[in-house]
Amino acid sequence: MALRALRRGGALVGRGLQGEEEIMEYRTLGRSGVKVSTLCLGAMTFGEADDKSMMHKISCDEATSHAIMSRALTLGVNFIDTADVYGQDGLSERVVGTWLQKGKHREQVVVATKFRFRMGEGPNGTGASRYRIVRTVEDSLRRLQTDRIDLYQIHMQDIDTPEDELLRALDDLVTQGKVLYFGASNYAAYRLVDSLWISKTQGRAGFVTLQMQYNLVARELEREHLPLCQKFGLGVLPWSPLAGGFLTGKYDKDQPPPAGTRGDKWKERFASFDSPRNWRILAAVRDVAKERGTTPTAVSLAWSIQKPGVTSSIFGARSIEQLEQCVAGAEVQLSAEEMKRLDEASAFDLGYPYDFMGRVAGGRW
Repeated sequence: MALRALRRGGALVGRGLQGEEEIMEYRTLGRSGVKVSTLCLGAMTFGEADDKSMMHKISCDEATSHAIMSRALTLGVNFIDTADVYGQDGLSERVVGTWLQKGKHREQVVVATKFRFRMGEGPNGTGASRYRIVRTVEDSLRRLQTDRIDLYQIHMQDIDTPEDELLRALDDLVTQGKVLYFGASNYAAYRLVDSLWISKTQGRAGFVTLQMQYNLVARELEREHLPLCQKFGLGVLPWSPLAGGFLTGKYDKDQPPPAGTRGDKWKERFASFDSPRNWRILAAVRDVAKERGTTPTAVSLAWSIQKPGVTSSIFGARSIEQLEQCVAGAEVQLSAEEMKRLDEASAFDLGYPYDFMGRVAGGRW
């Protein structure tokens, strides 16, 4: 029986019951037939990373990570996203793998991971060549303790590797059953179209999803990528839908970031959010949240999953409390007027030729 996330007595509770109020929605994963929750649990913070990792002091230990994944599953989140480079030496994948085996959860979740960035020494320790992919997939399978990867994603385009070489390698992995579907992440629009054309004309499996940064602060995807994905049926998986925590409302103008937050650790990145536009966005999010009796986190995630073309938004959590605040976003159904308010507050400069075409064609191109 399918898991359903339910509201009972003011708390989110997971049950496999019929006839109750269902919170979580499930959508097909791009052009595939598999169903995933509209919220995806990102595993970047899973495992205690040492001082060699960018996640040092902003991650959680294995026991906490396991508790978060278990709770997410009871709340209806059936989609987990990780990558070989999260943590160090595949730490995040290993933490997810021990949870899958320990709790016998493998058949309950859709597992996504990524490859592309450096995991070894030498000139072939990075990249997306066929030579390297045949090893990276085996390493991820071993760390995840599974016989297949449900969604295998190239973490960023590799201009040194021909796209047909990449597609041939991934198509072979699908044929072998080691990978069920594959997707792209951090791709230029021209490269993505080229890839889709190659897979179509050569009769190979192709990308079913595109994972990209997309949130109220960073909406540049709307210029090319979102129309492209809607036209060709790719499911969009936004990463950082909360803009690195900025949209949670924990930060205030002219105030230092709270101790222990990512803004405190990555001060230069936090400084990049300090602009009139971004504080205007946060004010609008807070206003909608106050009117709704919910949190800025829930409103920001609700905006993300209600945008056309989005399949599932990837959020991170370092505690059960953070997890439940994020999952609450799945039950917030923003009105057209509220979406318009948030869109207008976060309006950005389209630039040429999009602004020119939009003026002539009434906002369409």
